[in-house]
Amino acid sequence: MSRKLDSPVQTQMAVSVMRSPLSGEYHGSSSVQGRQPAGRRQVFVQTETGCVLGMELDRRDNAHTVKRKLQLALNVPTEESSLTFGDTVLKDDLSAVRNGSPLLLTRNIMHRSSSTPCLSPTGRDIQHRDKSGPIEILGQSKHLDRMKDLAKEIVKAMKMGIDPLPVHGGLGGAYYFRNSRGDSVAIVKPTDEEPLAPNNPKGFVGKALGQPGLKRSVRVGETGFREVAAYLLDSGHFANVPPTALVKITHSIFNVNDGVKGSNFQRKRLISKIASFQQFIPHDFDASDHGTSSFPVAAVHRIGILDIRILNTDRHAGNLLVRKLGKFDQVELIPIDHGLCLPETLEDPYFEWIHWPQASIPFSADELDYIANLDPGRDCEMLRMELPMIREACLRVLELCTKFLKAAATSGLCLAEIGEMMTREFCHGEEEPSELEVICLEAMKMLAEKEEPSSRRTELGDREEIQFDLDCDEAGSDFSPKISDDDLLSRACFQPRNPLSKLEETIEEEEEESDREDVGLVTVPPQEGKPTISKISTSLRNSQLDKKDQKHQKSSAGKVDIGYFGNSSTYGHMSANEELPASISFVKLVDMTEDEWKVFVKKFKELLKPAFAERKSVTSAQRQIQRLGTSCQF
Repeated sequence: MSRKLDSPVQTQMAVSVMRSPLSGEYHGSSSVQGRQPAGRRQVFVQTETGCVLGMELDRRDNAHTVKRKLQLALNVPTEESSLTFGDTVLKDDLSAVRNGSPLLLTRNIMHRSSSTPCLSPTGRDIQHRDKSGPIEILGQSKHLDRMKDLAKEIVKAMKMGIDPLPVHGGLGGAYYFRNSRGDSVAIVKPTDEEPLAPNNPKGFVGKALGQPGLKRSVRVGETGFREVAAYLLDSGHFANVPPTALVKITHSIFNVNDGVKGSNFQRKRLISKIASFQQFIPHDFDASDHGTSSFPVAAVHRIGILDIRILNTDRHAGNLLVRKLGKFDQVELIPIDHGLCLPETLEDPYFEWIHWPQASIPFSADELDYIANLDPGRDCEMLRMELPMIREACLRVLELCTKFLKAAATSGLCLAEIGEMMTREFCHGEEEPSELEVICLEAMKMLAEKEEPSSRRTELGDREEIQFDLDCDEAGSDFSPKISDDDLLSRACFQPRNPLSKLEETIEEEEEESDREDVGLVTVPPQEGKPTISKISTSLRNSQLDKKDQKHQKSSAGKVDIGYFGNSSTYGHMSANEELPASISFVKLVDMTEDEWKVFVKKFKELLKPAFAERKSVTSAQRQIQRLGTSCQF
């Protein structure tokens, strides 16, 4: 989707007024489909300012007729706009759009006036009005039967006058929906009320749906399907992720802002939203309120395995709920808030468990069997079927991280070691690529060298300048990921350095200043004919990474200091990632063609074994130094 994203964003909300939606029963997509004539599908079109309209499509419909229906029903301009479905810009053929799918209408020219009035359906064409129920589950997954029953409970309570309650913590809009007894049974997070989204109720506005969000590689309005993806990927309820669905939901409690100032405009009109819909799990506290040493090893391992697969960039203690089991102080962990997983590029993850003692304990036989049976290809196909709006870049991140996990577990690495290899570090005020990213950079280099000299190779050379962040001229042509041309978030470039120097420094810091050695690169002699991390490091050492244009300082307390004590997550807990500086994308996977991707994955897998051997040697050397240091204390 090609859009100009560097202009100031000023947003307005067109409110979709429903015709007595509470008078009907709950409608899941399957029941809706049962009443539809053959060849008709129900879709939910969302404008980039958050307005949602459910409509039926037939075989004759195309993008133009959908825009026309939206214009008639909501009186919103559709000129110079694109109808998108994930990565696809829809035109004449709508065959890829399945029943119950969400579509996004985006303006090609990002120019609005804050004086534009809030609009509602004109009623001139009654057939284009939204006739869907108060809660519609998007898609037809067989995994969501529990959520359909939950939706029925909530609709019953809504008819009885039991309203949802807003969640006061966090930067985004979230609401507890209740059953007929008044108990909270689900938490709903509208996509247009996320931080930076146009209808954020807490003043954090400024972006249209589809633009880069708190994380540049996670777009505004797209955290909802990531919550669902985490649940769907948690096969067999292995990590205990609560059931989650993507819904179109209607209620008067939802927020609508009046222009860019974020002031609340109306409260009493029924408003439809696209939102994540997650079962609320009663709990006693979160992990930040409880000593982590008592957490079950298996629970930490299972959550960590999921986090690695989905490259979770926001796993902090506040989004791990703790529930007492009532005997021998046993507890159960429930992971929530997965909206910042599956980024479009390799990001710097945040794994709070990485320093917990449980993460250093080797995997059990059952856990190793589970990891061995993971099939990233099957997982990607499942998500394409269940969440067809998911972007291909996200699926490539899933595939890469799952393959990395499987190979690391086979090589005998523990959870903490795997997490450390995926995590970036700051060295002398600069952010360095993680060991995972260094392996990817070398695989890309090998891919480029494999190409024959041709015009295609020239294109790859140009792409490398972007992917490797090289040759950034001093006139200010700073790095900007392909997902956006947005200037609102800060950017950083880096001085030439050894991307694996953090491995060396970990050991060097424990030695005397005068005795510092490059332990991480000399412990294991290179094997003949096989690539090693030392060679990878050397090959990248001469790469001229562009000059820094903004320093990212990190406090002595680590990542937790960045916004951690000032913000809350969904359940009102602290969040480590709600006010993050922009992160550099060292590796972008989406630019490769399918053939290039296959070759890249092959090269990537070839590099993993020597990389893991290097990591184990470094870990062994660290332990030896620690033992020596302890024995010499008097």
